[in-house]
Amino acid sequence: MTLTGDSQSEKNFSGVPSENVTMQGPDQPLKDITATTSKTPASDPQSLHHKDRRNGGGGQDCNRSKKRKAKEISGTKTNPGSRWERIGEKGEKRRREIAEGKVEKSHFPQFSAEEIAEEDRRPKKKVAVMIGYSGTGYQGMQLVEGGKSIEGDLFNAFVKTGAISKANADDPKKSSLVRCARTDKGVHAACNLISLKLIVEDSDIVEKINAALPPQIRIWGFVRTTNGFSCYQSCDSRIYEYLLPSYALLPPYPKTYLGYKIPEIAKEKGDLEGYNSRQGPLLDFWEETDAALVAPLLASLNDEKRQAVLDALLEPNKSNSKSRQQPDQESEKEKPQDFEKDEPNEFETTEQDETAVEELKDKRPVPELTADSPVDAWVKTVRATHIRAKKAYRVSPERLSQLREALALYRGTHKFHNYTIEKTQQDPSAKRIIKSFTAADPILVGDMEWISLKVHGQSFMMHQIRKMVAMAAMVVRCGCPVERITQSYNELISIPKFPSLGLLLERPIFDNYNSGVAAKFQKEPIDFGLYEKEIEDFKSRELYTKIFEAENESNQFHGWFTGIEAFKQDTYLYLSSGGFEQSTKRKEKQRRE
Repeated sequence: MTLTGDSQSEKNFSGVPSENVTMQGPDQPLKDITATTSKTPASDPQSLHHKDRRNGGGGQDCNRSKKRKAKEISGTKTNPGSRWERIGEKGEKRRREIAEGKVEKSHFPQFSAEEIAEEDRRPKKKVAVMIGYSGTGYQGMQLVEGGKSIEGDLFNAFVKTGAISKANADDPKKSSLVRCARTDKGVHAACNLISLKLIVEDSDIVEKINAALPPQIRIWGFVRTTNGFSCYQSCDSRIYEYLLPSYALLPPYPKTYLGYKIPEIAKEKGDLEGYNSRQGPLLDFWEETDAALVAPLLASLNDEKRQAVLDALLEPNKSNSKSRQQPDQESEKEKPQDFEKDEPNEFETTEQDETAVEELKDKRPVPELTADSPVDAWVKTVRATHIRAKKAYRVSPERLSQLREALALYRGTHKFHNYTIEKTQQDPSAKRIIKSFTAADPILVGDMEWISLKVHGQSFMMHQIRKMVAMAAMVVRCGCPVERITQSYNELISIPKFPSLGLLLERPIFDNYNSGVAAKFQKEPIDFGLYEKEIEDFKSRELYTKIFEAENESNQFHGWFTGIEAFKQDTYLYLSSGGFEQSTKRKEKQRRE
């Protein structure tokens, strides 16, 4: 299955690490957005080494020569085999410490001095390895202490197949491992790249490595590169895809806090007609749904019990009530602009939501409800009915046009301090370049409709793409003027992040490297297109299908919107006709000033 569209950290225009991706537009050459990133930072060890040599210091080579001379003067003889003995002794010592409980077990295999000495020494080559993976069950791409990571499984597979020697098996730094894109927990990648030194003499080394990996991680191929190649520094830009269920564009349920406050403020500000116009035919969606589907369900109940069911629909889960309250204030010096702290849990669902989800997953016949059935049973049934109504929704061309208009406002260079964490409004590193952000026509998968969004940018900060998608979706579904996105670049607000479930790295772009360094030194270009068929099959089998199934079973987006709509604070009221003046963050800023 292929999705097509019109359209977790990397580095931005100033070389600052960040998060996600984008798509190349026809109106601007790619080199324009990467000209300032192609230079090696002054802090790069290789750059410093060359600088030392130019200054006559000799750099690392000079230091090694001085050490050898010092040993000759002192009468100490160097032993060619001593390095391997030291590595083996270090491994033995660590195994003893692990056995005694002094240290935790390493992510990587440990080999004895005898095992290292017995292994044949073979030459390593600097290569760029093209990979794809499903992030489900992993803490992210980057190695995590005490957690499962994509890099950890890849490195162990390299060691197992002999692509990395036993002497270098205890530390990825020895192989100069660098990743192109550091995807976050649960985020997938159809194409990503790592660069490192590998032993690639075997003609079937790719097949061997894939056999040692789980099915959700694949090696597409590799190419030899120059010794100074870094996939992180050489990447021009990145393209990400986000799969969004169409029902994300439905208005908030009118009886929730956000659902009744937004039209209320619109009336106060004299913008009720504009609000109604922006909502269009969806203005009465929930009233019509309740009249057609819910009212007949509750018709057999007496007035008192019917009202108890309707009231219970809006009750927050008591176990999660803490997250719905404003947290303790933190010192701005310790956590500047950490807006995540006052948001609901990322996939927060109420107790009733969870039972409704379980009912949908349970294929057994549901006992018929009677007037004597408990209130909780009726609430569960009504919530399940709402979920079914959401999944049955099909987006109109007009609603899709609103989403596309909102996404287009991200194009260009803007201050995205509100779209990440721990960035101040004045922080220059919050500026990012977005080439394009588009939405494809919807597709139907099973009984639910999905929209493929693609964003192409130079680099992204933590959570940036998930917050950009969330902001665009909330602006549309709340009947907010889309210009609120443009205004957000100069304001101070909280933007919640969407679930990681729908996010995947489409591919990184290396056009400048391919046409420049690779061509000059006669190296193969980095071309994911050579493996297009394998990649598309993988995306269909391991990425798209699993994303669709996960949402169908767990209803993560439904739970996310339920938490946002029921959050009884002014945090998200900047989506109303009152604008940023209604926002908690604006009020806090005014009090500080």
